[in-house]
Amino acid sequence: MSSNDNTISFPELIKLKRDDGQLSPAEIRTFVQGVISGAIQDTQIGAMLMAIWQKNMTDEETLALTREMMNSGDKLEWPEEWLVVDKHSTGGVGDKISLPLTPALAACGCKVPMISGRGLAHTGGTLDKLESIPGFNVNQSVQQVKQILQDVGCCIVGQTESLVPADRVLYTIRDATSTVDSLPLITSSIISKKGAEGLSALVLDVKFGRAALYKDLDSARNLAQSLVKAGNRLGVKTGAVLSRMDAPIGQSVGNAVEVCEALECLKGRGPDDLTELVTILGGHLLSMCRHSCTLESGKKEIAQKLKNGEALQKFQAMLVAQGVSADVARSLCSDETDYFQHMRRAAHQTELKVQDDGAVLDIDGLALAEVLHKLGAGRTKSGEKIDHSVGAEILVKLGQRVQKGESWIRIHHNCPDLSSHQRSGLQKALVIGSHNKYKALPRVAEFIHPNNPNMF
Repeated sequence: MSSNDNTISFPELIKLKRDDGQLSPAEIRTFVQGVISGAIQDTQIGAMLMAIWQKNMTDEETLALTREMMNSGDKLEWPEEWLVVDKHSTGGVGDKISLPLTPALAACGCKVPMISGRGLAHTGGTLDKLESIPGFNVNQSVQQVKQILQDVGCCIVGQTESLVPADRVLYTIRDATSTVDSLPLITSSIISKKGAEGLSALVLDVKFGRAALYKDLDSARNLAQSLVKAGNRLGVKTGAVLSRMDAPIGQSVGNAVEVCEALECLKGRGPDDLTELVTILGGHLLSMCRHSCTLESGKKEIAQKLKNGEALQKFQAMLVAQGVSADVARSLCSDETDYFQHMRRAAHQTELKVQDDGAVLDIDGLALAEVLHKLGAGRTKSGEKIDHSVGAEILVKLGQRVQKGESWIRIHHNCPDLSSHQRSGLQKALVIGSHNKYKALPRVAEFIHPNNPNMF
């Protein structure tokens, strides 16, 4: 890049941020345009990302970076009369919420163009889960997305090539330079993509706990406030739920088994904690975009769509619209079905036994996910193949009284047997103790409202 009186060079930009200077909107635009044009080298991008990680960014810098990334590619546009909403999760164990929530919102009359991601490390990806279903195609063009929304009301797809291209470059280099956990870089990555979707409202599920990116509530709240602030200032009504991520969500972890559990939720018989999170997140979205007068009325409407089968009908229609045969979609969504008639079942199922009498005080989601990752359920780097059939069914619930020798978990695996190390890791995930020591904690800790005057 040549420099003149009006243009700062890339090395000068890096030095400015490295020395704790504040980048102007024009300087941030220069950086982002250099990223997408290839004018700036990967080593220079990495140096800038590390400078941002070390020195942080002001709210104004974060907003400018988010806006420039959002404007780096195409932006989706919809008919004015559409109520377009979406949800984003920061990732966790057993997090299958998008699968029942998306069609439930569509059943309420919303349009949901959910652009999701793949799993990395111990967190599962929504796209990976859906690809457990034979024929499901997450790769849809912008025109196909519009047609599916017109016909069905919802879709769950991967990021298109033309949408926020700057994020694809930056995310890859963030991963390689250990700058993934930078607050302004997380904010700009998430909100730029959601802003490019042309949303009316967005709810964020920001998780905290052992199996979350942020381990404590205060750190998660800082991220949530950054996301809410950036989203609202870019014109998307944005709120955030802070939810606990210690034990897995629901009773299943893994790709195919989580699809089964999501279908059970859509049939009105899902685990209580999963159903609660779906209704809370959906209720907040419906009240934020004024579809519902209150949070409670929004929650009731979502719960009703799960109970009366309308959300299930939308899910079935979405499956067909995204490539699943009508017969398979109908069978998966029928009241009584063998899900593994259509999705691949692992070659082996091994049950582990409770080792002491007592009550289930805790189930460590991170420890469980790490073993499943080693068995093939997850990936270490982007692009790796995963085994959709690997997973776990948790056969006990928090607070439940158990006896030594009864089964507490069923592992689906394709290796001939679990190693002693894997068995030990799984057994350590289960904490048994006296029932009077059990304390039930709510999944949702708090909500950060888009109209909070202290945010701006």
